[in-house]
Amino acid sequence: MNEERARRRRGRPRGNDPQSTTGTVQALDRGMMLLRILSEQDEVTLTDIALDADVAPTSAYRLLVTLQQRGMVSFDEDAQTWSIGVETFRIGSAFLRRTNYLEAGRPAMRRLMEATGETSNMAIQGGGDVVFVSQVETHKPIRAFFRPGTRGHMHASGIGKALLAEQSAEDVHEVIAAKGLPALTPNTLDTAEALFADLQRTRERGWAFDDEEGTAGMRCLAAPIFNEFREAVAGISVSGLAVRLADERLAEVGAMVREAADDVTARIGGLQPGRPRSELVHLPDQL
Repeated sequence: MNEERARRRRGRPRGNDPQSTTGTVQALDRGMMLLRILSEQDEVTLTDIALDADVAPTSAYRLLVTLQQRGMVSFDEDAQTWSIGVETFRIGSAFLRRTNYLEAGRPAMRRLMEATGETSNMAIQGGGDVVFVSQVETHKPIRAFFRPGTRGHMHASGIGKALLAEQSAEDVHEVIAAKGLPALTPNTLDTAEALFADLQRTRERGWAFDDEEGTAGMRCLAAPIFNEFREAVAGISVSGLAVRLADERLAEVGAMVREAADDVTARIGGLQPGRPRSELVHLPDQL
């Protein structure tokens, strides 16, 4: 009996049931503090959690119950200890996947910029737009510039079309319905038929081509980055003046962009969807 009382003091106050919903609260700041404390140790007793957080054991317990109901923490009945739950791991892994392709992409983007002489960009899809998240600028005086967070129309962007090419027709139609196909330049693909034909060509060769469709005088070649579920989660591109990205350079530069995207995919543990692609030109590790 005495042992049982001691175990309750370590794990939870007497008379409280971890499955009860009556003790839950919404003290988000304190709840996050408890998660931080649990993240620093494998298993922690209620007494120690309350001491570290400088809160009453009953308050700490209600916070832990709230987190437990969301799968953020777990309670061990035998040891009467608390630990980080699987839902916390899942959320943390989602952030890790994003930081992985950003971090893994920088060396590949830098090599791509040096090999092609043009600015390299990374972007994702967000809210039906293409959103630029990283850039390695060329040293040339006239160059493409996209500040992180800059949004653009997917149908008039190299990365946007690279990502659309990996989506179902239904998903592409949803983007068109939400954002339209505004003609930004005389070259913009402003009909669904023209866009779908271009996406088919993109899938066949493995890289997308923006031929002065978003900005007059600028060209862009892009390829998608895939996660472990073979989903396109981001894209890499090179952008520059149309006179520098001349027709005779497109196949070589497109293959380099494809290789850079494949390199990032491999580094984050992603899987290719297994479609026909052109022969790749391997970028050197050191230039």
